[in-house]
Amino acid sequence: MQQVLVLNSSYEPLNVCSVRRAHVLVIKGKAEVLEEADRPLRSAARAYTWPHVIRLVAYVRVPRVIQRRISRRALFARDGWRCQYCGTTGRLTLDHVVPRSRGGDSVWENVVASCAPCNLRKGDRLPEEAQMHPQVKPRPPAPALFVTLAASHIPERWQQYLGATAAPAYATTG
Repeated sequence: MQQVLVLNSSYEPLNVCSVRRAHVLVIKGKAEVLEEADRPLRSAARAYTWPHVIRLVAYVRVPRVIQRRISRRALFARDGWRCQYCGTTGRLTLDHVVPRSRGGDSVWENVVASCAPCNLRKGDRLPEEAQMHPQVKPRPPAPALFVTLAASHIPERWQQYLGATAAPAYATTG
């Protein structure tokens, strides 16, 4: 099944959907086609534009709660699939910078990808106590990261709308 990139009216990536759903949004006047595929959609009587990227006509307010849901896959992608303490790429786990036993919450600003040995070595200590600080300050990832994780394949024509989602979506500390 081919997927279509859906942008908000502000050109912010929202999600991916099926070609059928995108076509319905365009026909109903709720979206416009920005990029089309090389071949048309055909019915018995007509040929239609095959949408590849669509933009909603009206702005859709996205609740921040939806964007903030933490999953291991999104966390590891945000952190570039690397341990934020030593930089290795093997056996990644989720680490709370301020441990939950010390009052730390499970929020984007308090979780980082950590390899199993670093996570074990840090234990339930604060970064200062363990002298282990994340390489970058954790923060919520860009919305485009969730789009790239939802799509089975990222076509080259989507890149201009997604930006540099391969790069970590947070600022460095220091």
